[in-house]
Amino acid sequence: MKKNKVLFGLAVIGIIVGLASAYIYSRQTPALAPLAVNHDPYARGLYANGIIESYDAVGENINIYPQVAGRVTAVDVREGQTVTKGTPLFSIYDGIQNGVVAQNRAQAEAALALLEELRAEPRRKTLVVAERQMDSARANLIYQRTQLSIIQKEVALSPQSVSELARKNAENSVRIALANFNVARAQYTLTKAGAWIYEIKNQEAIYKAAKRSYESNSALLQQYVVRAPVTGDILRINVTKGSYASPQGVYGTYTQGMNPTLVMGRRDGYMQVRAYLDEILVPRLPPPDEISATMFIRGLNNVSVPLQFVRIQPYVTPKIELSNQRTEKVDVRVLPILFRFKIPKDMTVFPGELVDVYIGGRASSP
Repeated sequence: MKKNKVLFGLAVIGIIVGLASAYIYSRQTPALAPLAVNHDPYARGLYANGIIESYDAVGENINIYPQVAGRVTAVDVREGQTVTKGTPLFSIYDGIQNGVVAQNRAQAEAALALLEELRAEPRRKTLVVAERQMDSARANLIYQRTQLSIIQKEVALSPQSVSELARKNAENSVRIALANFNVARAQYTLTKAGAWIYEIKNQEAIYKAAKRSYESNSALLQQYVVRAPVTGDILRINVTKGSYASPQGVYGTYTQGMNPTLVMGRRDGYMQVRAYLDEILVPRLPPPDEISATMFIRGLNNVSVPLQFVRIQPYVTPKIELSNQRTEKVDVRVLPILFRFKIPKDMTVFPGELVDVYIGGRASSP
């Protein structure tokens, strides 16, 4: 009897558990409302992915690359900072280039000093020495001629008083003295004339080459301080003190590719959207003078921003990932279309933000 009561109790418990389980698992949890829902504001609008950029009439964000390679020694700006044209952004180690510039400067100064020396010739002291040498040669010539004249007179009075050898030695001394005088006179004339014109031209060419080398390396030295090419905002900094930067950019740890050292943009009241329209939808695109577009910010329900058509880039390109990743290896191609919009005062948007763009025509305007 007791055993039957136990079995009956277990059966009742099982029935209760089964009913409770059926009730619990039959309950349906209502789905959460989507974070944001955007609808097509046009009757037959064309959807396109878009990315916000700094507004520029002929381009996009400004990617900055250094002209030289080396280790970064200082970063002088911060992200979000507004800088004027010419503001130093970051510096690269320039110790070696400084030495090269100093050497070129010394070579240029030495070449200029030699050129000025050639242009200043004849040097007064050098000319005086040449003139004294000519006077000495002239005096020696007069002396030798006087000696020869005395010997000739002695021979005329008494032919046996002077030997033939003495007479010939006197004549040779006169010839030697005359030759020495001619050399001294020519040397004086050459010294007085100054430097040869071709020597001056050659030295001028050497000086110009040294000067240009100095100027070229000085200009290159200036490139070791990277400056802002325009007035704008610092959107992104990819370099840090101690990192290596080159004209190819800086290596990205996460992207595993080369990235620009800095990215600049302009926030002067307007920004632009680069929309990528699928090639399948391109035939349905309205004429440029009839294009109307609306942008929706992701994360906000039906919050739209009117867009102003700027231009179409008339070349269909492979579709890319807009999230700053590598190029997608797909067959889909898209047509880039650029719009601009006035930055809303009650909305925060940044370059690089992904948005939804609907494109329509005047006939289908919302």
